[in-house]
Amino acid sequence: MSEQYKALTRKYRPVSFEDIVSQEHVSSTLKNAIKNNRISHAYLFCGPRGVGKTTMARVFARTINGISTDVDGEALNNTLNIIEVDAASNNKVEDAQRIREAVRVPPQSGTYKIFIIDEVHMLSKSAFNALLKTLEEPPAHAIFIFATTEPHKVLPTILSRVQRFDFRSIQVSEIVDRLRAICDTEKITIDDESLHIIGRKADGALRDALGILDQVIAFCGTEIKHQAMLDALNVVGSDRLFQLMDFVSDKDTTGGIKLVSDLLYEGHDTQEFLISLTEHLRNLTLAKDKRNLFAIDVSKEHKQRLMEAAANFSDDDLLRMLHLVHEAQFKVRDAHQPRILLEMTILKLIRMEKTDGLASLLHELKSMSGNASSGQTAQVNATSEPEVKHQSSANRPASSGASYGGNSGTTAQTTSTPPAPATPKKDLFGKPSLSRTRNRLTRVGDNAVSTKKPDDQPETGMIDGNLAIKTDPSPDQNEQENGEAKTVYLHDIKEKWSVCLSELEKVLPGYVCVSLTNTRPANLKNRELVLECNDELASKLVEEHQSTISQKLASTLGGYTLRLRPRVRKPDPEQDDSDPYNRYKKLLEKDDQLRIIVDLFGAELDFSER
Repeated sequence: MSEQYKALTRKYRPVSFEDIVSQEHVSSTLKNAIKNNRISHAYLFCGPRGVGKTTMARVFARTINGISTDVDGEALNNTLNIIEVDAASNNKVEDAQRIREAVRVPPQSGTYKIFIIDEVHMLSKSAFNALLKTLEEPPAHAIFIFATTEPHKVLPTILSRVQRFDFRSIQVSEIVDRLRAICDTEKITIDDESLHIIGRKADGALRDALGILDQVIAFCGTEIKHQAMLDALNVVGSDRLFQLMDFVSDKDTTGGIKLVSDLLYEGHDTQEFLISLTEHLRNLTLAKDKRNLFAIDVSKEHKQRLMEAAANFSDDDLLRMLHLVHEAQFKVRDAHQPRILLEMTILKLIRMEKTDGLASLLHELKSMSGNASSGQTAQVNATSEPEVKHQSSANRPASSGASYGGNSGTTAQTTSTPPAPATPKKDLFGKPSLSRTRNRLTRVGDNAVSTKKPDDQPETGMIDGNLAIKTDPSPDQNEQENGEAKTVYLHDIKEKWSVCLSELEKVLPGYVCVSLTNTRPANLKNRELVLECNDELASKLVEEHQSTISQKLASTLGGYTLRLRPRVRKPDPEQDDSDPYNRYKKLLEKDDQLRIIVDLFGAELDFSER
């Protein structure tokens, strides 16, 4: 019995163009070429595995030579007119030479002699070159058909001499229809959900789908149950995936970890589970919109279930989960402990905060910031209520009768407009000056009134009969009172750095001062001065004597204290002018007369003085 059995992939191999699934663009072109007698001498069939490339070549050879369909497709190779060559094992120059010798012999019967070379990309470069002349100018009776899954590996000189046909992957629905027809012929009972799982697992290859169906029949018999089929293929069922998404929706970490433990105990592969979960999340993402259901290759009942499950998540949540699982799918390949990585991924899915909660949190934060802003505005308005418009006594109307005595307790009401604020002074770089005076005065008539910013509650007083506001001095004003400079810039420090070094020579050892000679101020930010040093020794000396250097620099700058941070200067070997030899070479390059003198009389560098 076993000797008579033939696998489904061999038993149901197509023998005509109509039997080939999902390659109508190729079969129709070849049939028209045969009908119009426009048959080319060389063809290239390329595409994924298991989509019918070799089968199409055999059907084409059978048709143009008029061979009966009763002859098995595999028996065509036994005829003298159809020669099949496996380039994976016959890829040498000698094999190509044998093909060239066979081309010379005309067909024994029929019109053409067809050479079907499978996996042609495996031929060596020398073998390709050996076929070039024969392929370009073959005899009238010779036809070459090349089949490959990797056309990019075929030499361009070969591609330019053939007609190329690209085969496409077979859709799951087409695979399911073909499998259902075969099951009806074989009298096998199977449900649509199981057929869809086989079709998806085949990944677009009908040959793989027939092989999987053969395996399931061997395990389950003629009556295939869905659970038995899952056990035979070791595939995670859709029920488990829906159950996991329920755990994610309910944030049930215990249920998720138990589900992973059960799957691993049953022998499911971690990589295969992540692949199934990625596809499930992709289907859930598409099921959020009914218009995308055409892109989901599952049964109608499964589509309805996907739509119900997708309603528990937002689009952003599904996209985040899909990205997370897809990343884990790549990381698990190199993980030393795949189980821990899988459990971490499931915990991330379950504990991940939903976008609805994040949106509500952001809304609350915006509301709080809005309330805080409105509170600050109200406080500022309350603080600015006692604003008083000043007016000179000469222009004050007599009918107002307002008393400006310090203890009168009456509210001062005036109608004159305060003068425009004075334009702030600018520094050398055109920017507003940062220096502040202790009391900024605004002229009101002939009297000076203080307009400093109040801290909490402004204190009022009288200056020459006018109302004045008294505030505390700012920190910068306190610094000015303590004798510090108003504002110090980097160019000021560079100008007075030599003076500072002269003062340091009086208090620091000589070797320290020598090291500091080549130290330069480089940057100033937030009262931190960066000193560039030539080497690590100078940098360490600056750190050791930082207090002394800072004090002397502050006295030089009028009391403005700075923090010091040494930094070793990175020399550029191409532009290092500190080296006398480099300067010497540059002088020779720039001055032709000097180079002539050196060539005539010779010259050596004197390093006694630098």
